[in-house]
Amino acid sequence: MTPKTVAVAGATGLVGSQMLKTLEERQFPIKSLKPLASERSRGKTVTFKGEVVPVEVLSENSFKGVDIALFSAGGGTSKKFAPCAAKDGCVVVDNSSAWRMDPEVPLVVPEVNAHDITKHKGIIANPNCSTIQMVVVLKPLHDAAIITRVVVSTYQAVSGAGVKALDELDNQTRAILEGKEPQCAEFPHPIAFNCIPQIPGSDAFTDNGYTSEEMKMVNETMKIMGDNSIRVTATTVRVPVHSGHSESVNVETKTKLSADQARELLSKAPGVVVLDDPAKQIYPLALDCVGKDATFVGRIREDISHPSALDMWIVADNLLKGAALNAVQIAELL
Repeated sequence: MTPKTVAVAGATGLVGSQMLKTLEERQFPIKSLKPLASERSRGKTVTFKGEVVPVEVLSENSFKGVDIALFSAGGGTSKKFAPCAAKDGCVVVDNSSAWRMDPEVPLVVPEVNAHDITKHKGIIANPNCSTIQMVVVLKPLHDAAIITRVVVSTYQAVSGAGVKALDELDNQTRAILEGKEPQCAEFPHPIAFNCIPQIPGSDAFTDNGYTSEEMKMVNETMKIMGDNSIRVTATTVRVPVHSGHSESVNVETKTKLSADQARELLSKAPGVVVLDDPAKQIYPLALDCVGKDATFVGRIREDISHPSALDMWIVADNLLKGAALNAVQIAELL
């Protein structure tokens, strides 16, 4: 690959930092790196390949001469600055939800729909973290037996809400263990020793009773898979885990797949690792997936309530495959 000038918008955030780390670890051919962040990060630096690089304040003129920009700075920032970057000839890979359902913007998971990258007009959207790990597993099953319906419940780690949310989990845990009242700022309810059946923050309830996070999984799955006939229902839950999203997924298929057939298909699928030996208590765990690039699947079994359905457990590092890694993989394809 020809060395590129690469910008990372939101470089000082949790996902932005992981993007920098992933670019370095995968030896992405960088001619010049341009870390960008908000005014709050003025004067800060990042370290890349052993060198200290000053962070620049993001502006409309930040992208002149930049080939690829990885954005992880929030939807409002992406809406404002991604068109500026595209106008200057830079290709944006955006990690926010701002562009995902825009019909003019490809929504890409490289293991699933890499071909859609060629349709871009300057902006490519990185899907929701929970959607990414699910569709990586769904793709080979859909190709083999045509998925008709998906029922998913997520168990989403606190790191998906950022550094302040992780601090809140730690502080609440400490407070409760010391017999004190836990303080809430990032979440509407205590997250320590608790599960919240909503992904608080930008995750509002919609008119149909689903949250916006749940509807992302519904709509993004159909767009990425290129099949609007796939019916999806989701329940998304924040759990007191630092990193690693887990999902319980039930998949109905037009043609019956046995559990053994599914394991065989998934064992050959790109980006997927099968961990499935319950007799030896081998199955994917959030603790084990942290820092790993793959999406892990296990507890694969035939649904005893349906003649053509499978149950499974899917786990991935939400900051890696669920965000930074997927974005860098898109950049590699570009």
